[in-house]
Amino acid sequence: MAIFGFLQVLSTTLGWLYFFAWGFSFYPQAILNFRRRSTSGTTVDFPLINCLGFFSYLVSNLALYYSDLIRAQYGARHKGLTPTVRFNDISFALHSLLLSLVTTSQYLLPRAWGFRPSIGSRPSRFILGIFFGCVAGVVIVVFVVLGSPQRNSTEDAVGAWVWLDAIYAVSYVKLVVTLIKYTPQVIVNYRNRSTVGWSIWQILLDFSGGILSIAQQGIDSYLQGDWSGITGNPVKFALGNVSMVYDLVFMTQHYVLYPDTGPKTGERDGLLGEDEERRIE
Repeated sequence: MAIFGFLQVLSTTLGWLYFFAWGFSFYPQAILNFRRRSTSGTTVDFPLINCLGFFSYLVSNLALYYSDLIRAQYGARHKGLTPTVRFNDISFALHSLLLSLVTTSQYLLPRAWGFRPSIGSRPSRFILGIFFGCVAGVVIVVFVVLGSPQRNSTEDAVGAWVWLDAIYAVSYVKLVVTLIKYTPQVIVNYRNRSTVGWSIWQILLDFSGGILSIAQQGIDSYLQGDWSGITGNPVKFALGNVSMVYDLVFMTQHYVLYPDTGPKTGERDGLLGEDEERRIE
């Protein structure tokens, strides 16, 4: 029994460590933009779609953690187990949403920050399509659940549309966002043949947070004696894995493909002139 007590403490510790690693990963880019007084070399796509993703993640975590109905419906589908959502998950989602809003404002409201206007301040059609497509998908699922007579049932939750499905739909928005949000910046780095303007520190912290998050979820599932802790919360599991894959791409771009061999001006100077910046539309 002592090992279970140790693992519970370890799980809690890993959870807060990932909160700090992932949480602090949002600061380097905002600080870098502020120091450069510019967002050139980056696009608004990443922080903008992050706002939608972390709002969805916050809503789904709040429901899985606090709602008796949602937790009961989850238990009906997963052998009576409880969701592997911790308070640190909620704290992370809220903190990340706030920082994403701050960073997005640097692109959309450059004059309020005293920044030079940048071409990358306009969202791409691709990201706007994903944004509104995700919102439309959730609305459709909510209407389907509203039309289900068993929507509030905890006994018929397995074979019917219930409110848990609506929460899952909201959480899948975060999964979709995670799958695509890094793509525009990967392309910008490729086109510019440089990562100047894109903070590598946020990537290193993000990679560390992904490892810690997956480790916590694995321990929680072991303590429950069932892998439903992962299959019942696939977004948290995918969040760590997908992020780490993209992080490896960014690290390869930064350290291998496009290392900064010029004067050590840091990442503070704009990469290109304002009329030469290239970005995806």
